[in-house]
Amino acid sequence: MVEVKLHDIGEGMTEADINCYLVKPGDLVKADDPLVEVQTDKMTAEIPAPCSGVVKELLLKQGQTVKVGTSLLIIEDQSGLGANVGLQKVREAGDEETKPAEAVEVLGRPAEPAVPVGVSVRLGRILASPYTRKIARENGVNIMEVIGTGPAGRITDQDVLAFASLRDSKPVNGSEAGSELQVAKVSQSGSEQVAPSVSEAGSERRAVKFSEGSSEETGRGHSEHLAVTERAYTEDVQNDTAETSGDILPFRGRRKQIAKKMVQSLYTIPHCTHFEEVDVSELIALREEIKASGNSISATAFFIKALSIGLKEFPVFNAKLDEENESIQLLREHHIGIAVDTPEGLIVPVIRNVEKKNLKQIHEEMKQLTKLALNDKLKVKDISDGTFTVSNVGPLGGSIGATPIIQHPQTALVSFHKTKKRPVVTEQDEIAIRSIMNLSMAFDHRVADGATAVAFTNRFAQLIENPKMMLLELK
Repeated sequence: MVEVKLHDIGEGMTEADINCYLVKPGDLVKADDPLVEVQTDKMTAEIPAPCSGVVKELLLKQGQTVKVGTSLLIIEDQSGLGANVGLQKVREAGDEETKPAEAVEVLGRPAEPAVPVGVSVRLGRILASPYTRKIARENGVNIMEVIGTGPAGRITDQDVLAFASLRDSKPVNGSEAGSELQVAKVSQSGSEQVAPSVSEAGSERRAVKFSEGSSEETGRGHSEHLAVTERAYTEDVQNDTAETSGDILPFRGRRKQIAKKMVQSLYTIPHCTHFEEVDVSELIALREEIKASGNSISATAFFIKALSIGLKEFPVFNAKLDEENESIQLLREHHIGIAVDTPEGLIVPVIRNVEKKNLKQIHEEMKQLTKLALNDKLKVKDISDGTFTVSNVGPLGGSIGATPIIQHPQTALVSFHKTKKRPVVTEQDEIAIRSIMNLSMAFDHRVADGATAVAFTNRFAQLIENPKMMLLELK
């Protein structure tokens, strides 16, 4: 037997959430086949099979948070099996899944099968990309019930959406969706239960258990039983309605991991936030000149380059605090993270060695990383080793300010806000219309003071307000 364990998939990971299992007991797998999809604080990843064999047991449940080194599932190595044992186990697993549950006699209603009619039970490994699985989760679709139309039966995005659409359009039987009472007789050590039916779209079946004290099962006694049952059932439904009013969102996966990191940062780092205004009129004009020549460089690329120049002069904001050794490590490399808002939550891909790159290189790499982030295709190296973070919320409409949370163990973060045209009094005491952008800089007050932060943002503003100065920085 081989125990498949959660291993560190990058950057000192200590734990992860179990998004879903990609296999089930009885499945035949080959070495490197994906077995489990996990979610860290930065990315979604698949844990591969270390060997070929048959899945013996799944040890955890979806949504669990587990530490590195925890066993996830057990594989029976195929080298120790007979030629057809693997297939036999798949057949046995299929027999168990399709075996009907023990019948429960319901007066006036036939027993329901364990597997709903029209739902196919899939045997073998599910072929679907992580993004397709994500679409299934978002739409509440059990991907094991979807029939794939892609190559080799692979499930596509369209297959999942079509399945969800068909399910949502299925009419609900009014009598089953109502609160009509059905009497169920279940033999349990001589006792009897009276249970109401519940809507197919509702929650669990409820039962009110009666003692054997009364032998009147007809007439007045039976009516009293029904009355008590109906009253208890109505009270339960009312209580459930009160408790579950409103929508409930799952708190797991990337959202949960982001929360943990934010709490760690906020309660570890004494944050101080400095606000500044920057005139970006000259930068806008320069970008128009560049566009006229057939090229394009985003404003964020200019911001990142200006920050890198400033970090050379104020390296305390590109540093790590080592409290144990009572030291502050000033980092030479400028690995600048760019916060990207994705459907799965915030993620921060990293542009490495910005201090060695020109504006064009920064622009192209930022575009590529943003695209990978939005398609959930970032690799561990793309999100590791950041030393400073930027967040451009301007395109989202944030125009005044914010109090951003620093990425632990970094020492600073800058947030850029929406550019707006404002009347400004010039040095010649004239009123002019200028394009003004606010920025918010959060920094670790243990490693720097407010005066240093002001000097840093002043240097940044000087470069942005005179952007051609940055052209002197060929790297």
